[in-house]
Amino acid sequence: MQKAKNIRSRICSIIEVGSDLDYASRAYDIVNAVSIVLNVAASIIFTYENMRLRYGAAILLVENITVAFFCIDYILRVFTAKYAYPEETEVYSILKYVISFWGIIDLLSFLPYYLPIFFPGGAVAFRLIRIIRIFRLFRINAYQDSLSVITEVLKGKRQQLISSVFIIVVLMIGSSLCMYSLEHEAQPEVFSNAFSGIWWATSTLLTVGYGDIYPITTWGKIFGIIISFLGVGMVAIPTGIISAGFVSQYSSIKRREEYGYEEDLNFIKIVVGKNSIWKNKQVKELLLPEGLILSVIMRDGEYLIPRGDVVLCEEDVVVIGAEPLEGGLPIRLKEIVLQSQNPWVGCRIKELDISKHSLIIMIKRGKRTMVPDGNTILKVGDKVFMHSKLHLKAEEIEV
Repeated sequence: MQKAKNIRSRICSIIEVGSDLDYASRAYDIVNAVSIVLNVAASIIFTYENMRLRYGAAILLVENITVAFFCIDYILRVFTAKYAYPEETEVYSILKYVISFWGIIDLLSFLPYYLPIFFPGGAVAFRLIRIIRIFRLFRINAYQDSLSVITEVLKGKRQQLISSVFIIVVLMIGSSLCMYSLEHEAQPEVFSNAFSGIWWATSTLLTVGYGDIYPITTWGKIFGIIISFLGVGMVAIPTGIISAGFVSQYSSIKRREEYGYEEDLNFIKIVVGKNSIWKNKQVKELLLPEGLILSVIMRDGEYLIPRGDVVLCEEDVVVIGAEPLEGGLPIRLKEIVLQSQNPWVGCRIKELDISKHSLIIMIKRGKRTMVPDGNTILKVGDKVFMHSKLHLKAEEIEV
């Protein structure tokens, strides 16, 4: 029973977006992304008659293989839904995935392809539904930090974008009604009713200007000029919101660790506890491994030089330094102390918006040291130790 649970848990960690350190998960991510791209490419190429006649069999083979992969992927996600939503029951976790946005997209990625086998009469309708599989391309966003930026920007600025779109819609309707009043008598066949100017208002406000509908009266032209100027400003509003969001998001990525207090772990601190083997020992008796240096001892707010005959006492804080790492894997550890306003507080580790190149390796909560997993919930005051390979230069890496 426990072995089956471990297998399901491992499958879940593989099919979900993984870190660079989980090679099986990263390999699955690559296969998934390649399958999506190949499937969409095959669907596009199949629309060209000459390509269909020459390579039709190969295109269909690619489509068959990729759709079968989508089917297997969906089954695995249903099978491991309990581990994707650990706070839910077995049945509800499956239901939560099935009715989710990605669950529906995953289902429609393969189901319409096989439905004609059982319902031949609806083949045409099913083929139209198969177009929905292109939405599966959005899954690639999750595999690359740079591609996921636009998703985060749209999500974070959705209220401002909705407000700007609402203003544009109101202006479209108002412009249509005004232009109808000004142009109906001069062009009754063009502006025949109150909403016949919607197309004109849309093309003008959005600065497309096809020229198929345009005012011919003097007041209509004046109003058209005013709407054209307003259109430039209205289109600039959502553009500016998205641009500002991109700048903010990229700045946030660069300063990801600045959510709270942080410091490079070139040195570590050890508190001599009541039961510590270092208690009442002289510095020269500690037998530190080669390469480690006892830098300083903090006792009652004072700093002591760690001479060989200094005796360590309970509650002493010992600061130990290490020699720089040479010729090995570049490593940088960060210590982040979570404050109350930190957006990570109350979140599970797997839900954090951090780079796939970063890994939380340890959490210190009070006097308790924890080795985290994806379901560990972060709390105020936690000290989070992160290993990151982003923005690293070999000459500045020290442990």
